[in-house]
Amino acid sequence: MRLSQRLTRGRKAWSEPPFWSLDRLPMLGSAGVLADREKIGNDYEGYVRGAYKSNGIVFACILARQLVFSEARFQWQRMSTGRPGDLFGTPDLALLETPWPNGTTGELLAWMEADVSLAGNFYATITDDAGHFGKSATGPGRRITRMRPDWVTIVLNSQSGDPYALDTKIVAYVYEPPVTAGLRSEPVTLLADEVCHYSPIPDPEARFRGMSWLTPVLREIEADKATTHHKKRFFENGATPQVIVSLDTDDDDTFQQFVEMFRRNHRGPDKAGETLFLANGADAKVVGADLKQLDFKNTQGAGETRIAAAASVPPVIAGFSEGLQAATYSNYGQARRRFADGTIYPLWRSAVGSLQTLLPPPDGARLWFDPSDVAFLREDRRDVAEIQQAQAMTIRQLVDAGFDAASVAAAVKAEDFGLLTHTGLFSVQLQPPGSGQTTNEPGQEAT
Repeated sequence: MRLSQRLTRGRKAWSEPPFWSLDRLPMLGSAGVLADREKIGNDYEGYVRGAYKSNGIVFACILARQLVFSEARFQWQRMSTGRPGDLFGTPDLALLETPWPNGTTGELLAWMEADVSLAGNFYATITDDAGHFGKSATGPGRRITRMRPDWVTIVLNSQSGDPYALDTKIVAYVYEPPVTAGLRSEPVTLLADEVCHYSPIPDPEARFRGMSWLTPVLREIEADKATTHHKKRFFENGATPQVIVSLDTDDDDTFQQFVEMFRRNHRGPDKAGETLFLANGADAKVVGADLKQLDFKNTQGAGETRIAAAASVPPVIAGFSEGLQAATYSNYGQARRRFADGTIYPLWRSAVGSLQTLLPPPDGARLWFDPSDVAFLREDRRDVAEIQQAQAMTIRQLVDAGFDAASVAAAVKAEDFGLLTHTGLFSVQLQPPGSGQTTNEPGQEAT
């Protein structure tokens, strides 16, 4: 029996009900864990349609992450005695520079960020024009192929068959797209070392899959959509507070005619601000509050901030109202540093570790990212220059004190003074009186 048949035999059917309803939100649970396999823990299409494509706050957070994350380039980095060294390139990196025909490194990173935000996981493998996958894809047209996360199943194995046993490990990934237009593709089974699996936020209810940052703030997203809908209805109803109109009549026909006339003449944003004229004993009373009285801006702004916090994006970076209220140049610089150091750099580190599966590094090196051309980090270059200036002063002082220049450079770079070695030579100021020998003019005696 083929490996793919053995791995998919006895597979249990699994699906989730429609996601985007409040009754569904608390039910995210561990429905994606099926005996010896794991799927993503949420409805991917529900997140895409219910949040990404229909909520401006979620879209802005993901876009802010994408725009910076996709700017990095990939290089090899030498490793010497466990310490990172200089960056260098080889022709093998062309696979990441052009991951698919007409594709770019930035597009690959943008897809990685989108899938991780919406599904918690990004999967990819190598294919070629001959229809080979994984390590067997060595022919013409070799390229990286994204695997839609909700069509991927992680297959687990342990000696006991228990997915929660300590010896459980990933043995394969099964990619199984649904039937489309009456056509069904055969499931493709790939071994663990043939798939790039990028999942920077772990799902505590699973062993190996990741979790979307949207999951903890689903209620906030739904509340933001509700407030936006409320604002829309406010303007549709005349951009005025709620009004109760009482009419002194017992005739139902007269009452209905008055209601229709009132709605026709006084409802809608184009009727806002007009003078209200009433007759036949009609009386109008305001019972609602306008957006200012409801403190609408702060109410919606608080939800925006909570969503941005889950995305690890400072509100001022995403352009949200609460962030802009307190924004100054200094605050923006601090927010930019927080976003770069606390969000983007960790994501880059996790991404290169995952991509190494598809592109094994040369001996003594690792795949790494090069952020030197990222415009968002340009101000950080000044900080780097200041650090290098301080390091240069330290190197000068240590060399003047008699330490070996090569060991000084290594110690300062590694921030480990235990690497210093001394030459045995000291500066003149440290010599005991009379121990030195001076050079005299010709014809004079040595003193």
